[in-house]
Parts: sequence; C-alpha cells; structure tokens
Amino acid sequence: MTEQPQKEETLFILKELEANPNTTQRDLSSKLGISLGKTNYLLKELIKKSIIKVRNLSGNPGKLGKIQYYLTKEGLEEKFRLIKHFLQVKEVEYNKLKQELEYSLNGKK
Repeated sequence: MTEQPQKEETLFILKELEANPNTTQRDLSSKLGISLGKTNYLLKELIKKSIIKVRNLSGNPGKLGKIQYYLTKEGLEEKFRLIKHFLQVKEVEYNKLKQELEYSLNGKK
C-alpha cells in the first residue's frame, strides 16, 4: 500500500538528482516533505540497487566532505520506467473520470 508514494518519492529523487547532482539529503528531504531519515533510507536503497552512485568531491578519501550523486544507466532506465508507470496510472484515472462524466451526462437526459 505504501508502494505508490515510495515510487513517487523515488521518481522525484531521480529527477532532482539528475537536474542537480550537488543537492543534499536535507534539500531532498525538505522538497519532498519527508524526514531526513527516510530520505537517507531511500538514497541508500537506490545506491544498493546501482540506480545512483555517489562521488566524494573531497580530496581526502577518508573524509566525507561534499558529495555528488549521479544516475547510472540503470537509474535512467528506472526513471523512464517510473514515468511510464505514472502516465499509465493517470491515463486509467482520466478514462475512469471520462466514463463517469459521460454516464452522469447521459443519465440526466
């Protein structure tokens, strides 16, 4: 049941990271309206699935400084898969509303 919102959050994260690889977890959390912990969890899952990668921009490998996120090939494929999914969902919703409207208009005659 929570899969739909998580898909929406994942799509938002992928789009945001593609547009701004230097964004922070705090920025993502704020824009999504979810906790920093949940944002961290979602990012870790995306990293685990090789959908995104993290690049440490600090010259010192042992020190975590400024980081940059970027989408992998799999990440781009996932982004397009999610976009297709949401377009299909919206098309079903549109057709259902259209049928309800037609029924409502035909029923009043």
